[in-house]
Amino acid sequence: ALLDLHRRHLALREHAAALEFQLGEPGAGMSLPAGDQVRDFFNRMHNHIPELDALAERLFAEWGLTVGHMAPRLRQLLADRHGVLVEVAALQAGREKRQYDAGSRTLWLPDYLEPGQQAFQMAVELALRGYLPQIDAVIARTGFTDEARIAQARIGLSNYFAGALVMPYMRFLRAAEASGYDIELLAHQFGVGFEAVCHRLSTLARRSAPGLPFFFIRVDRAGNVSKRHSATDFHFSQVGGSCPLWIVYEAFNQPGRILTQTARMPDGRRHFWLARQVSSGPVGHGQPRKTFAVALGCDLQHADRLVYSLGLDVQSPGNSVSIGPGCRVCPREDCMQRAFTQLPGR
Repeated sequence: ALLDLHRRHLALREHAAALEFQLGEPGAGMSLPAGDQVRDFFNRMHNHIPELDALAERLFAEWGLTVGHMAPRLRQLLADRHGVLVEVAALQAGREKRQYDAGSRTLWLPDYLEPGQQAFQMAVELALRGYLPQIDAVIARTGFTDEARIAQARIGLSNYFAGALVMPYMRFLRAAEASGYDIELLAHQFGVGFEAVCHRLSTLARRSAPGLPFFFIRVDRAGNVSKRHSATDFHFSQVGGSCPLWIVYEAFNQPGRILTQTARMPDGRRHFWLARQVSSGPVGHGQPRKTFAVALGCDLQHADRLVYSLGLDVQSPGNSVSIGPGCRVCPREDCMQRAFTQLPGR
């Protein structure tokens, strides 16, 4: 009986949240977990934090860093400025990508990280130790008052700073434009992974020098959305799941390939998507690894600026796949993949 009551409670809460978003209630989303509320803040900022981007670019120059070869210099900075030693070792599977031992003042990084990924984790530690006032100044604008949301915001902003340091704004934007936003080439140039490049591309919203306005999402095989960021007004559904016709889910069936899709939303807008499966974790036979699919999308009008649209007739309406924001809030009644009826009130 208790389990049944709990299931009903969760279902009612999901319905209430969906209706709040549909009706545009001012407090919509406040019942969502802290991580979702922090993501909403990033999306309201178009996933761009200008003061952290400017700080990272300035420090990149001051510290004499070199794109793609930053790990040794950041290791030295942590030791000289904060007395923190960096050690690389085989860490227990399932742990975070960095562990700090306060007793020995040692930052432990797993040995499966590439040098660029190590640099990213060291940059996060530098942000939390040397630039917390700048991060807290951004958090002050969010209106967050409880510790859970403040802690989540600090994690998100320190990661943002790390990405901005490893992939400095103007250098990264120029390389992206020159390559036709070739993600694998950018990953090679900056010494980072496919997912990190996708995430960084979704942050290029500087008013004086904007990149393409991308949306970025990461899901697992069960459909759990662990990352969603948008430099535009594209709506990621926070309730009712997401659309199984979306190319991001096909990426699990074709690991290693970059898949593309022209998709049409119920409001008629069309987008160009690319997706790929990514994995991380210990290397070796039988080792447990994390597996996700990441997708990067933009309005169809920008598709011709992407190397991935070469040879594709993306403008033809007949080549568009009809997708939606999730069954609970999707009006497509003729969809063969509909799992739930649409909630009333639309």
